[in-house]
Amino acid sequence: MGQTVHDTVSVSWLRDHRGEPDLLVVDASTDFTVLDDATFTLESGRAAYAAAHVPGAVFADLLTDFADPASDQPCTAPESERFAAAAGAIGIGDGVRVVVYDQHDGIWATRFWWHLRLEGFDDVAVLDGGLPAWRAAGAEVSDSPVTPTPATFTARRRPGLIRSTNEVEAATADDKFLLVGVLDAATYRGETDVFARPGHIPGSINLPIDQIRDPETGALRPLEELRALFAAAGLLDPAITPVTYCGGGVAATGVAHALALVGRDDVAVYDGSLTAWTADPALPLVVGEQPG
Repeated sequence: MGQTVHDTVSVSWLRDHRGEPDLLVVDASTDFTVLDDATFTLESGRAAYAAAHVPGAVFADLLTDFADPASDQPCTAPESERFAAAAGAIGIGDGVRVVVYDQHDGIWATRFWWHLRLEGFDDVAVLDGGLPAWRAAGAEVSDSPVTPTPATFTARRRPGLIRSTNEVEAATADDKFLLVGVLDAATYRGETDVFARPGHIPGSINLPIDQIRDPETGALRPLEELRALFAAAGLLDPAITPVTYCGGGVAATGVAHALALVGRDDVAVYDGSLTAWTADPALPLVVGEQPG
């Protein structure tokens, strides 16, 4: 059995350990395209995976296999039974270590990292910088098909890591929680028309996800810088539980992952995020700089 993985690993670590029999590499890429009118499209990343992936990596389709088919929102977390079946089908189970990456900015990898932790699986790490960092380092990629070896995944859901709209509404009046909007400042202030209504959830602070990464390399900022960033935002206070949200529950997992790296492994994610919140005209929104 190889050594335990941590919440993030480097390209050099993966190059050294790839091929170990209990290590499974997972490509969780999703094709996310922002259009000129600020709306976006989502498509499976399977084609990109087929064209180039870390040799031996299997593919996790976050829009189909690892999403709730009954939801009117993409990427909604499925029931534990569906997740367990999909995870087992690509080879994730007892005694397996997982390293997940994506081919873009890392939020799809952290979404899958969060999914696994939500269902009680901890031996999962995110490849820092994803496939772009892998390729930049000169590591080989492959277009060869990979047939997963099925495993048995036992789901043990941690309900504390996910929040519903009703729970977030209650949290706005509970000082034991700190809501964190991770989208850009203009969206937080209500200056964009991406969602059904503009603004942010009352009481929430703004910590844009781009602040946790190096803008040139896409790699996470050093841990001491992340710790200082989160401390300044009040997110390391043990008396509060951070709840992150974004547009649809994906980018929110990026900040949850970075917080886990500095010791906050109890962060909850609002799965519906602004897509769900703004769809209900009875739920309040705040426009402007202040949390409200």
